[in-house]
Amino acid sequence: QFLSECAGLTREHPEVLPFLRSRHARAQPEFCGSAEFRNILGQLLQRLRNRRSKVYVYINELCTVLKARALRRRLPLLPPPPGASQCYPSGSSQYPGSSSQHPGASPNDPNAPSHPPDTASHDPDAPSDAAPPRSAGRPGGSRRQIRYLENLLRVYAGEIRRLQERELDLQDLDSADSPYLQENRLKRRMMRIFRRLCQLKECSSLTGRVLEQRIRFRGTRYPEVNRRVERLINRPDAFPDYSDILREIRAASARHGLGLPRRHMQDMAQEVFREVGNRLQERRHLDLVYNFGSHLTDQYRPG
Repeated sequence: QFLSECAGLTREHPEVLPFLRSRHARAQPEFCGSAEFRNILGQLLQRLRNRRSKVYVYINELCTVLKARALRRRLPLLPPPPGASQCYPSGSSQYPGSSSQHPGASPNDPNAPSHPPDTASHDPDAPSDAAPPRSAGRPGGSRRQIRYLENLLRVYAGEIRRLQERELDLQDLDSADSPYLQENRLKRRMMRIFRRLCQLKECSSLTGRVLEQRIRFRGTRYPEVNRRVERLINRPDAFPDYSDILREIRAASARHGLGLPRRHMQDMAQEVFREVGNRLQERRHLDLVYNFGSHLTDQYRPG
């Protein structure tokens, strides 16, 4: 039902629905058949029927949910080297009087601490980047930490919403602590909390935006040139010009001995530059379409 509702509203961008189907195909089968997923679909379908102009926003929300529940391959953990047990003996076997968290502390050492340093006892749930990492044997975080960070995100989201609804005057715009600057600081904190939350949940921090998707380039008949151009255009905030493309083509020709003539490389660089520019511009436009909007203008209907 959701796809049928969206089909008539996304005719200008026919690539949206195939992308949504691919996200659904890569999601966990248990989640796709759960009541939670059906409730999310029902809510999005009801909102779509009420506000058809926000179809791309609702599709992006569904893609984000499916991205968070996508199947991921876990890399097998390698066994420790043979000499690791000799270099770092266990505190219970070699040092019976010391704590297991400090295997290197001898019971006869006068400088050794009598108890583990209280580095995380003051605020174990604080979303600080300088917090010590958890033990390698127990990845992820506790439910209490995850619940604390989720509540903190909701508090920051409410504060950002309040700042956006605040009436401004000229003095606020000239202030060093204007609502715009406060909102920017809160959003930066939310991003740090979100990354920390993804670490604790052991999930990807990708949000499903179009800008995060990798562009596959196959514009030339030389795989060596295609690989170098693909690495160039997938760099963060990359929008290469003609000279950047020509430099990559020359480097690929020299490194792999392609023997391309100078005139041929210039013509190839022009074609590649046009194709790359169109694809990057289209990706930025789609990202703007998916993410444009505000709760302040949702109820606005131009006469």
